[in-house]
Amino acid sequence: MQESFLLFYILLFIVAFLYASVGHGGASGYLALMAIFAISPAVMKPTALLLNLFVSSTSFIQFYRGGHFKWKMFWPFAAASIPLSFMGGTMAIESAAYKKILGVLLLIPVIRFFFFEDTDPKDFNKASIPLSLVIGGTIGLLSGMIGIGGGIILSPVILLLKWADQKKTAAISAAFIFVNSLAGLAGQLIKGLYFNADMLTFVSIAFLGGICGAYFGALKFPQAVLKNVLACVLALAAYKLLFTQA
Repeated sequence: MQESFLLFYILLFIVAFLYASVGHGGASGYLALMAIFAISPAVMKPTALLLNLFVSSTSFIQFYRGGHFKWKMFWPFAAASIPLSFMGGTMAIESAAYKKILGVLLLIPVIRFFFFEDTDPKDFNKASIPLSLVIGGTIGLLSGMIGIGGGIILSPVILLLKWADQKKTAAISAAFIFVNSLAGLAGQLIKGLYFNADMLTFVSIAFLGGICGAYFGALKFPQAVLKNVLACVLALAAYKLLFTQA
């Protein structure tokens, strides 16, 4: 049992390192790893959300200082997502259903990492407030239910709609992840969440890995290779969640 936990801690650090090195918060990666090790959703959800508060706030500060944050584009996403993420956090999902939903959501970054390059659009469209409200609300509800910040879904949507470039998208997503994670965690607290020693250990190790990854990622590690490794980890977890009983 101790050997199993030691392996989990090592892999958790590596996943956090890899995610941070390519500029992502990592909740989907942590959930994927916890799913592979058959950790219960009761531990998975609050752990990922708590970690998101640390990672996303750090990322947001960096992008905000760089002048990339656009409040006019962010607020409709947040206005709809915050109450629905809170609502999602109060929902108790049956374990089998939780795993299937998470498995499907993990396929989004897999497809993005494997098949789409991170390129900025040349021509931008004006963001639609009604559509932003719908997108924010939908992602917010799923985020609260599953225990993610929603950045893995929001980022490709913004880029696909050509509403912003990568850096502005990253700034908006970081802020979106923070408010969603906070709202989802508040929803879980309302229904009686408790923090145990394992959860705090997971957060500490992953946060340390994220700090190291963010630092070394600036040294221009081979991004394509790192993204493929991450995609393989997420694909393995999605397969386990969708097609196995364990």
